[in-house]
Amino acid sequence: MTMCAHPTPCPDAASEARDLAAVVSSHPEQGWSLLCNGVVLFDDDGELLPDGRAIADPHTWLTPERLSA
Repeated sequence: MTMCAHPTPCPDAASEARDLAAVVSSHPEQGWSLLCNGVVLFDDDGELLPDGRAIADPHTWLTPERLSA
């Protein structure tokens, strides 16, 4: 399922770089944001994937520079 409409697609929800996807809905008052790849990113760094799996922190934060290395 592709949710991105931008010229450069965001990382897939199954990718280790999934956190780099664009935010489509931000709810800081509730502590979460929905990314365009379907991932719900929580302020405590936990994640809920589109298939229902929960990913707990800790994980390695990836930056675009580290992806190309």
